[in-house]
Parts: sequence; C-alpha cells; structure tokens
Amino acid sequence: MKLETYTRRWRPAELPQRSDGDANATNATRPVLRFAPSPNGPLHLGHALSALLNFDMARRLGGRFLVRIEDIDLGRTREEHVIGILEDLAWLGLAWEEPVLRQSEHFATYQAAAHTLLKLGLLYPCFATRTEIAEASSRHAPEARDPDGAPLYPGLHKNLTKQDIAERMARNEAFALRLDMNRALDRLEAETGSRRVTFTELDDDGRAQEVEADPAAWGDAVIVRKDVPTSYHLACVVDDARQGITHVVRGRDLYAATGLHRLLQVLLGIRPPIYHHHRLLTGPDGRKLAKSGGARGLAELRNEGIGAAEVRARVGLEHQRPPISV
Repeated sequence: MKLETYTRRWRPAELPQRSDGDANATNATRPVLRFAPSPNGPLHLGHALSALLNFDMARRLGGRFLVRIEDIDLGRTREEHVIGILEDLAWLGLAWEEPVLRQSEHFATYQAAAHTLLKLGLLYPCFATRTEIAEASSRHAPEARDPDGAPLYPGLHKNLTKQDIAERMARNEAFALRLDMNRALDRLEAETGSRRVTFTELDDDGRAQEVEADPAAWGDAVIVRKDVPTSYHLACVVDDARQGITHVVRGRDLYAATGLHRLLQVLLGIRPPIYHHHRLLTGPDGRKLAKSGGARGLAELRNEGIGAAEVRARVGLEHQRPPISV
C-alpha cells in the first residue's frame, strides 16, 4: 500500500457540505436512519434491538430507513452472514430502501476522504506493529488507554523523516495512517474556538441535550488501517454523510466514539447528525450480548418457532416508544 494511493482528488459531490447555519439544519429534510451491521457473524437480540429502534423511529418520523453492510474487514466477512442479516431483518418485519450499501464496494470514496486529511497535514504513516506499540506503552505509559481500552499510541514513527518513510515504503513495509491529534485539535480550535466537540444526544424520552466530548481521549487514532484503505471511524463518518443520515441510533458501547466522529466531521466539512445511544442487552454474566460471547442468533430463535413479536418483547420494545426529534 503506497502513500500515493491517497492522492486522488476529493470530489465535492461525494459528500454533503456542512451548513453555514444551524448545525441541526438536517432537521429540515426528511429524516434518514440506518442499521449498519458487520457480517462477521449472525445477528442476535442486541442487533434486533438496534434495528427495531431505527426502523420504528424512521416510521414514526415519516422518514427513510436504510441498511448498510459494514464489511471493510475482508478477512472476517462471510457472504452467508450478509444473506442471513437480510433474512433476519425481513423476518422481523423490517423494510428498507434498495440498494443496500456495502462498504467494501466503496474503498475509493474513503481514500478520497483520507486524501483530504492528508492534504491538511493531519495524517502520518505508522509502521509500528501491535507488539511494538504494546511494549512501548507498557514502558512509558502503561495506564494510558483509549476509550476502547487499547493502549494509547505512544508516538512511534511519528517523527520519521521523509527519507525514512520513503525507504520503508520502498521495502513494502505495511503502514497505517494515523490522525495527528494535536494538529487536528489545532484546526478544530481555529474553526470552532474550542479543542472539544459537542453533539446533540437524545435521551430515552426523546429529550435533546448538547453533550461535550474530548476527542483527545483517542490519541493518534488509526484512520486508515494497514490491511484496508479505511477504518471503522472514517467509513462510518463518510457513509453517514453521503447517505444523508440525520439520526444515528446505535448502542451505548459506541458513545465514546462520537467524540472522534464529530472531530472527523468538522475536519471533513460534514454536517453532524443527531445521536441516540440506546441501552445494551446483557447476558446472565452481566456482559453485553456479543457474537464472540456466543449469543444465540436470530435464525436459531426463528428455527425454534419464536416469532418476531416475541423478539420485540424479549428486547423490551413491546410497549416502548422510541425517542423522537425532528
């Protein structure tokens, strides 16, 4: 992967531009919501909760409901899971607009966004391995962790000379592109007067409040991975913008990521959506339901004769009205 890969010109038509007026100017348009699973396993009840909340809110707002397949992790993506996701959603009674966007088909768009950040001087190549990062972190700042619990990047390779970078690339060493957080915050402050970001969050009763977040908690986050020309954070922000998503309804486990996403939105000139981070379903051990933890799939429940109405009841939506803001 060469740095030149990210020199493709940004095409302004690919993303809606940020409004010069009210940050919530998206409210004047028809609301758009999305459910965006990753096809690395079957859907479980936690996914059902998120999908149903998005669908119900879109319907009550008279808005649009989209499904997006977040399949940038090519090594873990399985086509049978893509098929299974759509079958499960249809079984739940959900209807969505076609075509379904698959992120693996749009790497060029994410490269264009990365190019924008590169031209601003906000990304730099990082050749460090996970082992090198973990060892450096344990020596210098063992307690420093990002909101996901990973060691904060200790700055390896951040100050390589152009010659060093060219030589390592000539040897075809794999590299990621990291966000220079200090420079990004300098630009944020120049544009907004603050080194922190805010976003509109709806509580469970639909009341809106402005929340302040500190993107610096993520350190020099990976924006382009070594194995694919994007990351979850970049692809999510870009796709929410180009699909015109007005309301992002997702699990509480992604609440902390919103600070980084808002920073990327400012840097890319993207209009922010409204957010609602819903409760997480947990298992008997008190941990959130997860594919990796062996949570039972919706297809398994369906094969046992459980109906969609029972799923709604199991996730606590039988009598619950999703929050509304237009």
